[in-house]
Amino acid sequence: MDVDTKHSKNRAFLFLMLIRILNTFIHYLKNIDLRKRFTFMRLLFTGISFLLALTFYCPAFAQRSAAEYFEDGNTKAGTGDFNGAMQAYTTVISMNPDHAPSYFNRGLAKANLKDYRGAMQDYDRAIELNPKEALYYQSRGVSKSLQEDFRAAIEDYSKSIELNPEEPKAYYNRGVSYAKLKNHRNALIDLDHALALNPDELAALYARGNCKQDLQEYAGSLADFTRVIELSPKRTGAYAGRGLAKLELGDYQGAAADFTRAIELSPNDSEYYSNRGFAKNKVDDFQGAIIDFDKTIQLDPENYNAYYGRGFAKGKLNDPRGAIADLTKAIEVKNAYTGDPKKNAFTGKISKEKLDELRDQVQTNVKIENLTNERAEAYYIRAIAKSKVGESKGALADLTTAVELNPTYSNAYFSRAMIRSASGDQMGAVLDFTSSIKLRSDYPEAYYLRGIIKNSLGQINDGCLDLSKAGELGYQQAYKVIGAYCN
Repeated sequence: MDVDTKHSKNRAFLFLMLIRILNTFIHYLKNIDLRKRFTFMRLLFTGISFLLALTFYCPAFAQRSAAEYFEDGNTKAGTGDFNGAMQAYTTVISMNPDHAPSYFNRGLAKANLKDYRGAMQDYDRAIELNPKEALYYQSRGVSKSLQEDFRAAIEDYSKSIELNPEEPKAYYNRGVSYAKLKNHRNALIDLDHALALNPDELAALYARGNCKQDLQEYAGSLADFTRVIELSPKRTGAYAGRGLAKLELGDYQGAAADFTRAIELSPNDSEYYSNRGFAKNKVDDFQGAIIDFDKTIQLDPENYNAYYGRGFAKGKLNDPRGAIADLTKAIEVKNAYTGDPKKNAFTGKISKEKLDELRDQVQTNVKIENLTNERAEAYYIRAIAKSKVGESKGALADLTTAVELNPTYSNAYFSRAMIRSASGDQMGAVLDFTSSIKLRSDYPEAYYLRGIIKNSLGQINDGCLDLSKAGELGYQQAYKVIGAYCN
């Protein structure tokens, strides 16, 4: 029903009210004297005039327009009343179900109330009604990012960029999503583009500084953090980031100074004390380092890096017993690689049974290689034969000998990882798959198997990144697992 039809119905309603009032007054006039009749006639005329004005000249009084509700929603959103804004946009939608901006704005209100799933439903409808609006895709991408669905977010940011290639925020958002997926090269390309469009955008400069650190481009990282500090001198993270860059570049005094400034701005962050302690160890200020590590451990008793740094400093100060105690803590605290290797907590999306099934589907293609003087290859082939007849311990012993004789034997690490996983030692398997990948970076099966093990142990994001890499390298089974256990 359109607004004019509604106004017509309101006029009809007011006209009926007018008739009823007239009948009531006529009945009443019959029962009063002549002088009072004259007074009531004047009141009656005034009332009728008012009702006629309402009926024929002010239809909007009886019905607020959709535009008014929309503006009311905008006003409430602007003052932080997102619940009120959401109700106003809902009213507009009830009056005009095809009004894309109301769905979009209601989505923004829901997002501000942290209802990201509800927000995405509204963005979906807005995009359905108007698929050419870049901002709709970008906002939906933000909600997906906040739910850590970075791959889907990247698709939305890419569509937004396709529709509006001059919007720096879309490049920034896509760059951050790439960085979350450890795809730092693509992240850097997007952040460079964002800053080309808006050179002094703080968030993009800060993100690019972190991205360059991940790529070990420490000089560029230092420059970005320095620019952030120039623009925003109280940005704590920029001092900490620049301090880390200076550490890597060998400027230990400069690093300590930056961490000191970060501590002044945020005195309860344990990592800043730990990093300053590390810088002090580098310049042989062992007493100062111990003070910083003491503070780190006071704030965070499970910071194993602090025990490691303090143990090193105590050793340098001829306190070997203190060093041993601290280094023992550094080894034991929160270390998944110590203890009983078969006591694994399968807290991820892939169960132990599913892990065994997926692992056993992987075929190892063993090829004969030239026998070297150390004869590691013979140990390797014998290990494969032993594993086929169920002699797991003998197979592990042969594979261990093979990698001792040839520490760069990628296939031996891979096969030992397979047997370790089948025997229940998942953390040992992860270590061996990692060794295999370090020796052969294009080993898709190693990424795939490490990915499903990590996922099963609750390291879902890292596991899914490994699966993504396996798929990228051509192992198609990885995408089936990603579809089932990563989204």
